[in-house]
Amino acid sequence: MPLSRSVLGRRAIHRRRVEIEAFLREDQLLELDACLIDTKEEDYLLASGVRRAGEPVHGLYLRMTLDADCQILAVEAVSDWVPYPGACDTIGPAYQQLVGLNLLKGFRRAASALFADTQGCTHLTELLLALPTAAIQALATFRRDTDDSEGKPFQLDRCHALDTRGEAVRQYYPRWFRADDGAGDEAAESE
Repeated sequence: MPLSRSVLGRRAIHRRRVEIEAFLREDQLLELDACLIDTKEEDYLLASGVRRAGEPVHGLYLRMTLDADCQILAVEAVSDWVPYPGACDTIGPAYQQLVGLNLLKGFRRAASALFADTQGCTHLTELLLALPTAAIQALATFRRDTDDSEGKPFQLDRCHALDTRGEAVRQYYPRWFRADDGAGDEAAESE
């Protein structure tokens, strides 16, 4: 279902495009290539000069290399288009601090702490935070989503639709469905 029609007339002023692609390398490692591109619909006056309509204000790129367990083996961060050349585009090497972390275990919290405030680029860090779910989707290419040979499927109890007490799990993952026993309701009634 698309968004509803805007109530009032409007004009486009800014566009942010975020794109993430996943690649399986010949050595079986996973690479995630991510970019964030910001453009304006009209000329934009920055402290560093005018950015013409359609030219990127931000053109930021990340590549992350992962093993099968989602351990981060390598990171590359590049800032091709920035509002403050000679400043914004110097932070890329700091993102090497991610090497050794696991993309699926406490990653967002760790990345946010490592690159808070002036320790990183707000936009590169924001782009990082989209990588865990992109990696999960990429890895799902090779696994049936109902494969529970290694225990409870990863995606269960990680979003509203896949609450193990819910209808979707009852229907599609019956082995993992757990009926709400009402214990929480009874405790609330006794208070």
